[in-house]
Amino acid sequence: MLSRSCFNLLNLDDYSSDRTRIPRVISVPGIISDFEDVNNVEIPESDTVSSVSLERRIVVANQLPLKAYRDSSESKKWCFDWDSDALVLQLKDGFSPDNDVVYVGCLGVDVDPLDQEEVAQFLLDKFKCVPTFLNSDLINKFYHGFCKHYLWPLFHYMLPLTLNHGVRFDKDTWQAYVSANKVFADRIMEVINPDEDYVWIHDYHLMILPTFLRKRHHRVKLGFFLHSPFPSSEIYRTLPVREEILRALLNCDLIGFHTFDYARHFLSCCSRMLGLDYQSKRGYIGLDYYGRTVTIKILPVGIHMRQIRSIMSLPDTAEKVKELRGKYEGKTVLLGVDDLDMFKGVGLKFMAFGLLLDENPDFRGNVVLVQILNAPRSRGSDIQEVRDEISRVASEINQKYGRKGYQPIVCVNGPVSFQDKVAYFAISECVVVNAVRDGMNLVPYKYTVSRQGSPDLDKALGLEDCSKPKKSVIIVSEFIGCSPSLSGAIRVNPWDINSVADAMVLGIMMKDCEKELRHEKHYKYVASHDVAYWARSFDQDLERACSEHYRKRCWGIGFGLNSRVVALGPNFRKLSLEHIVSAYNNMNSRLILLDYDGTMMPQDRVDKSPSPEVISVLNSLCNDAKNIVFIVSGRGRDSLGKWFSQCENLGLSAEHGYFSRWMKNSEWESCGISADLSWKNIALPVMEHYTEATDGSSIEQKESALVWHHQEADPDFGLWQAKELLDHLESVLANDPVLVKSGQQIVEVKPQGVSKGVVVKNLMETMRNRGKPADFVLCIGDDRSDEDMFEAIAASVGSRSLPDAAEVFACTVGQKPSMAKYYLDDTFQVIKMLQGLSAASSSKSV
Repeated sequence: MLSRSCFNLLNLDDYSSDRTRIPRVISVPGIISDFEDVNNVEIPESDTVSSVSLERRIVVANQLPLKAYRDSSESKKWCFDWDSDALVLQLKDGFSPDNDVVYVGCLGVDVDPLDQEEVAQFLLDKFKCVPTFLNSDLINKFYHGFCKHYLWPLFHYMLPLTLNHGVRFDKDTWQAYVSANKVFADRIMEVINPDEDYVWIHDYHLMILPTFLRKRHHRVKLGFFLHSPFPSSEIYRTLPVREEILRALLNCDLIGFHTFDYARHFLSCCSRMLGLDYQSKRGYIGLDYYGRTVTIKILPVGIHMRQIRSIMSLPDTAEKVKELRGKYEGKTVLLGVDDLDMFKGVGLKFMAFGLLLDENPDFRGNVVLVQILNAPRSRGSDIQEVRDEISRVASEINQKYGRKGYQPIVCVNGPVSFQDKVAYFAISECVVVNAVRDGMNLVPYKYTVSRQGSPDLDKALGLEDCSKPKKSVIIVSEFIGCSPSLSGAIRVNPWDINSVADAMVLGIMMKDCEKELRHEKHYKYVASHDVAYWARSFDQDLERACSEHYRKRCWGIGFGLNSRVVALGPNFRKLSLEHIVSAYNNMNSRLILLDYDGTMMPQDRVDKSPSPEVISVLNSLCNDAKNIVFIVSGRGRDSLGKWFSQCENLGLSAEHGYFSRWMKNSEWESCGISADLSWKNIALPVMEHYTEATDGSSIEQKESALVWHHQEADPDFGLWQAKELLDHLESVLANDPVLVKSGQQIVEVKPQGVSKGVVVKNLMETMRNRGKPADFVLCIGDDRSDEDMFEAIAASVGSRSLPDAAEVFACTVGQKPSMAKYYLDDTFQVIKMLQGLSAASSSKSV
């Protein structure tokens, strides 16, 4: 039986005690709407539910690691075997033996709906596999439509510029992609225990699956690994559904990439399209997303060492090596092993080989390029075009340079068994991997291990001294994922046919001692970074990334594919009007501290002057003799004085507390910091230089500070320039009494000792000296500078400088990590809350 999942254990809101079950077999006659309720099937609970193993790993991929076939009997029953070549099966070696592994994915064959229930139960019982049955129409639109003909080419940098050049975005195939991902989510929900299980999702077929899982279980432990390239933001942002996919990935706890380039492109997209910045945390790259830290992992996958070594030890492999050695006796063999698709650069490789023969007559008759062509993974006119080009170029070269007993290019059409490939690896002097774009490509790794050999293979190759160092040469495209890890390879630009031909010459003519050194370096890396190492490393990082799950309160926000989870501290909660009004009415010496921009005034407003509504509520609060109300802002005193001229009793603190006044008729007072602002003569020219060099940046000159803004600049360039400016200013102002700091899209220079936290301390101390210590403190702000106020208030509470019975409400705007213990969603709620307090004051005075 499939186990029952826990229902919404972590939702903070009230919910029904009814639980839901997803039917074991999902039948999809059509395409599910993007906005359909995924929890709409109610089935009574059953007591006959199997137990769930602790800390299982649920591995989710488009295809299950199974081979399916019909038996030879009259009933033609389905039979299944493990697919030993499947990566998701091989990675199990990296898990602890105590871990139970369950696989979720498609079968790759069309199972009759009447047989699906029986097949599903059999696969669960025997293989611990949970099949997702998709009908043929959905598979065609989801896999062949959106995945292989739209998303996959785009991720490989191919834009559908014309109708003849790629497939353009189609809403129907996107909806099929959404539907298929929902079906996967339904199947996972049948077997998952969200408190204990870890879910590891693989590749671009299932990029929005994390949203569906996170929506149902807020603390689900989710990892995702992308096996294809992640394109630069210039390419990725052409996706009409770019934000939906980005937000879905950010619903994971850990996101893995093969190379730093792929991770960098992803982070750049998050920055440019979602405004998210990342930072390194003790060697790990982390993104803060609604209170959750999404960790980025960079580690290329490895090969299954045990599998390839076992194949190398088979007698049949040695016989195949002996046969191939005899076939190519006296010739130097260059080898290519590629899938039949447009990005593998096989045609370019053949052209380079033709150029090699053209410029080096001595190689004719002595050098052979053997090209193994694996079966294509998709279908369409593009596959036939690639096939035709390969055939044409090979025929031209073979006709031009071939002769009796010698064929320069030998094409071996797949499928070719892995055992046969190992034999070809063993007899080849050099492997050429010439893809114009590829996510990883493990051919060089497999080639390296095969060239390391075994006693039987060495004997078949005629090597008398088996202890002699092995040798190999790898020519690899710089545009594929394995390239950075192969430091001894000859890297080439596959589009530069001349350089590829030169690399082939170098590979053939290289001295044996050089080949041995390169091989040793590669083998050492490949053997120590196998698939088990990769899986173990990812699994350990996923556990670490999820370790904080139960230390935070979580709840979901947003709808559809914009769903996400807010995770905040257990004591962080929404400020209740009833709660604060009760405390407000019971206290007699109240201090109310309010930030302006982002708190009283929305950030997106062009006109920053306060509305009549804001002026009214402030005047009402200020007219209560028990209240001291202050606006504490980074704005200059002239702007604040002008905007709040109608508020006679309102206190103002400008430029983060450098200037303050208690009411309209009071004089502005400085904070007592030295008035020497000569440092501006040094800082301003530096800022002007960066402003000229950074389009979209600007300088804000305050009386006590200078602020360089880059929110209108290119996100990446603005950030780089901000870091450079920060270093530059810290260097030239090292001996001046100023603080140089970066903030949200700003670099600011201000006198040391000036902060909103100092303002709060001074106000509370003044009230205490007047014999009216604050017994009610309300402080509301929205950005980093306001955290200084929250910190000062917390310090006052900790040091008992406030009365024991004091009521303290530190409140941030927006659901995000903060030192405040309360939050309000937006400026609208802030005004409504202040109006509630104002009404309480008015009712008491009456």
